[in-house]
This record gives sequence, structure tokens and C-alpha cells, in this order.
Amino acid sequence: MMRTTTAIAAVLLLAACTSPTPPAAQESEVLTVTDVTVDESARLNDWFEVKFQEMVARSPMTQTYLGIKDDYGQWDDASDDHALGDLELQRATVAEMKESFDFNKLDPQAKLSWRLAEYELADAEAQFPFRDHEYLFNQMHGVQSGIPAFLVNQHKVTSLSDAEAYVSRLNGIPEYLGQNVANSREAAAKGVMPPRFVYDYVISDSRSIITGYPFTSDVADGTEDSPLMKDFRSKVSALVEDATIMQAEADTLLADAATALVEKVGPAYEAAIVEMQAQAEVATTDDGVWKLPDADAFYAMRLKHITTTDMSADEIHNLGLAEVARIQDEMRGIMVKVGFDGTLKEFFEFMRTDPQFFKPNTPEGKAEYLAEATAAIDQMRGDLPMVFKTFPKAELIVKAVEPFREKSAGKAFYSRPAPDGSRPGTYYANLYRMQDMPTYQMQALAFHEGIPGHHMQIALAQELEGIPSFRKFGGYTAYTEGWGLYSELLPKEMGYYSDPYDDFGRLAMEIWRAARLVVDTGIHDKHWTREQAIQYLLDNTPNPEGDCKKAIERYIVMPGQATAYKIGMLKIVEMREMAKAELGDRFDIRDFHDVVLRDGAVPLAILEQNVRAWVDETKAS
Repeated sequence: MMRTTTAIAAVLLLAACTSPTPPAAQESEVLTVTDVTVDESARLNDWFEVKFQEMVARSPMTQTYLGIKDDYGQWDDASDDHALGDLELQRATVAEMKESFDFNKLDPQAKLSWRLAEYELADAEAQFPFRDHEYLFNQMHGVQSGIPAFLVNQHKVTSLSDAEAYVSRLNGIPEYLGQNVANSREAAAKGVMPPRFVYDYVISDSRSIITGYPFTSDVADGTEDSPLMKDFRSKVSALVEDATIMQAEADTLLADAATALVEKVGPAYEAAIVEMQAQAEVATTDDGVWKLPDADAFYAMRLKHITTTDMSADEIHNLGLAEVARIQDEMRGIMVKVGFDGTLKEFFEFMRTDPQFFKPNTPEGKAEYLAEATAAIDQMRGDLPMVFKTFPKAELIVKAVEPFREKSAGKAFYSRPAPDGSRPGTYYANLYRMQDMPTYQMQALAFHEGIPGHHMQIALAQELEGIPSFRKFGGYTAYTEGWGLYSELLPKEMGYYSDPYDDFGRLAMEIWRAARLVVDTGIHDKHWTREQAIQYLLDNTPNPEGDCKKAIERYIVMPGQATAYKIGMLKIVEMREMAKAELGDRFDIRDFHDVVLRDGAVPLAILEQNVRAWVDETKAS
């Protein structure tokens, strides 16, 4: 729970909130479903919905993510007082739950909801003392690019009032951005600042938002629009085209938006740039969080928060080294298949540089990449019944990262659909530099972000029935990203990656996640430099230098997050292999996947309990 969002808003992002030590395992129970159990469980679920809506009401941005148009023209309150209010509401909710309901009268799903509510409060309590440790302005998910990304991708305009709300949000940017600038200034005074290199990205992002009409052009013809003006003009034009509004109303809206941009947005971003320039003057080149106040406690909290385990930095580091060595052995097998004569390092250099593995860095090349990634997802969609019984209803689209943030944004990411179907799930591919997006990784990346990966898991969670909304829209990074990485392996077992180079791409993606265990702990626990961590990736993975550089810069500003993927994936594979061994011919991969997905995101310890319970039930039936 950080000051930039409410607790609920935070979990709507892909790298969403996780929780600390898993709840204690419950003894297996044989429950007789009675009227009392049904009534108490239904009453608890209804109460959870009321509490969820109370929290959502505190966050206009969360409402927009959920497709709710209340407070549609407003931004969140990013003050410390508001963050404390969120935590106090969460505390009061759990206290009221314990006073008003009888845990022993609940059905298994309601009991799980109870345990997760306790779990998430403990996580919020653990995070709260470190709320100033987040780098509010950074190249990955900084406020400076988050504002336009939110308006472009989340603020839908289907009516005159929606368009007016957009203008209202433009006028509200000075307060919201200003609160975050003030928070960043306070954190810097306490010694919490990102490394010097981050500021160049933030300042570049900020300038790109206020470049173009109406900031640097007198011609309102749409040919030189700034990013937000371009987006708003497009959305208003669509209203005119479908006769929702008249042209005269559109002209007024566009004029109002231009005024808001010049008088409010421009000065707000200029003030942010001035602050970032001042911080950059005194920022150091130290990269790890070891430089921050209470560093050891902060990083330990982050690792527990992200992995939902008690693994130490040393344990994670050593696991990464072992996994890197194992996967490199598999890669040597690929070298034999393709007849490459040389060392693994030489093979890596070949895969990094040979033109056959890259689309042209042109509009046509980028369009080809998006089309082929979409085709891979479409093919997988048709094959899903081989390994799944339950499928998401929400649509999925593939889209390039927008120009205003593609220079600094990550390689690929996913944005969840709106629950009401008004916005599809979106797989964003960063095509800023095509040399960082090799075609041999295209399939694995599409499966991870799309289906059977993030879209499948997150959309299904949103569509679950009979569980509270806080579980549908919550997340545990090790579970979510573990599922994403598992979804790169699963297609191999379905017959995909028949081309050895594509299979190498899958292994390249897996070793990338294994190396993350090494470099994240290296940077933040073992005092590695940015350059040292980049060199480790160059020496041990086939990814291009630009990819390695951008990745390390990501891990620097998102401590611990990169450790989730491999730890979560290994737990899912461990549980699957256990179930296969225990059930033999009775093992059905489709049932296993239902068990993994049917409760929404859960901590890894609870996932293990769920799978073991299913195995026991299946053996007993």
C-alpha cells in the first residue's frame, strides 16, 4: 500500500499487491453443508462486497479500472493522510469481520476469503512503514507516464459527460501530480532517491507529454498534437462520427482541453521537471536499495511480499545460479540440433545479432510482429480445450506500447479487461527497438502475456462466481507471474516450439527469469552495480545488450518484483509433478489447471494446500 494508490488500486496493476507469511495450513475438514453454513457464508460474502465498495469509493482511479464511472473526472488522493486512512479502514474491516462472523460456520470458500483478508492486512501493515521507499517517479511505472497512460487506456469516452470528465481530469492533473512531486521531495529528504540514470528517463517522459499542440504549435489541425491532445481528439471525433454529439459540442470540448493542457497540464509537468532536475543534481549512482534507510528490513519485506515465501536473499540467489546452470545445459542441446559449432557464449552472440531473428525497425516490421503475435495467440486459443476445461469470456488484443512511453517502458506487459466488457485485456509489446524483440521469443512472450498466461488467469479470476470482489481483483505476484512463466512451458508439452529456434526462445525466456533471481538479489543485497548486473545477463543469457540494460534498470527501481516469476513457476510445476506421481492414470491436466485457477490468485502455500487437497479427494473417490 503506497501513497500513489489505494490498496485496491494497487492490486489492479499486474505487479500487484502480494502478502507476507502465508496463513497457517488448516487441518483437513469434513464439513456437512448446513443451512447455517450457507447463511453465514452468504452473509460474509455480501459483507465483503460492501467493504470492497467502501474501499473502491476512496479511489476514483480504481473505479475507472473497474469500469465504474462514479467520480469519473477525478484523480486519487495521493496524500499520506489518505494512505493512513486506507490502512485504518482495512484494520477496521478485519476487526469487524472477526466480531460479526463465526469462522467455524463458514464453507471452505468463505473460510479462504476470511484467511486472505487477514493475510492482506498483515501485508499492508508490513508495507506501511516503508511507504516512502517507493520511487514515485521512475521509468517503469512512474507517475509522469502513468497519468497519460491512464487517460489513454483507461478513461473511455462514450458520451458527452465522459468527454467532460476527461477535461476535468486534465484540469485536476496539477493537484495529483503535485501531490506526488511533494511526496517525492519528502522521500528524497529522507535519503530515498533512485539512481541518477533514472531521472533522465523521467524528464524525457515528462517533456514528451507536453510536446506538440497546444504546447508547441499554433495549428489546431491535429497533425502535431501532443499525446493527450491526440488521444482526446480521437475520442471526441468518434463521438461525432456516431452522432453522439454535434460538431459544435466537439469544438467546445477540444477548445476546453487545449486550455486545460496549456494552463494546467503544462505548468504542472514543468514544475515536476524542475523538481526532477534538482533531485538529479544530488542523486548518486548507487543502484541497490541497500543505500536506503532500514535497507535490510525493507528488502526482506519486499521479498516476502513478492514471493509469498520466507526465502532469504541468499537462498533466492543460489536458486537462481542453479537454475541458470540447468537451463544452459538444455540450450547446449539446442545447439546440437541446429548444428552450431562453437561455445554457448558464441551461440548467444549469434542469436543476438543474426538478422534472421529480427523484424525490420520500420512501421511495416512492427506491424508484422503484432500480426504474428496475434496469430500465435489465436492458434493457442483453438488448442486450449486440450489442456483446459474453463475459458475466459473477456476479449484479448495485442497492441504496441504507445510512443510517449515506449522509450522507457518494459519489453512487454498486460493490462486487465474491464469487468463489464467495455475494455478488452491488452498485451502490450514494446516495439521501440526491434533488435530487442527477437522473433524466436515471440511465441513464448505472447503465451505469457496473453493466453494461456496473464489474460487467461486474470480474466478468469474476474469472472469467478461466488467469491468476493477483493479476491477477483486482487493478486499475488508469485502466483500471477509464476502462472505466466508456467504458460511458456505448457505449450512445449502441447506440441508448440517445433522449430528448435523457437524452443531456444522459450529457454531464453526461462533463463532470463532464472537470472533475475541472481541479479535482483545481487543488486539489492550484495551491492552489485548496474554495470555488473548487466554484464551477468550478457554473459549468461542470449538477450541483446539493450534488453539487458533495460531489464537491469527495471529491477533497480522495482526491488524484488523480478524474483516472483521463477519461484512461482517452480511451485506450480512441483505441484503438478506431485499430482502426477500420486494419481498416475487418474491425473487429468485439465482438472489440475482448474484447481490452480478456480480460487483466483492465492499465496503459494495456499496453492499447495489446494492441490494436495484435490489429490487426496481424487484418490478417495
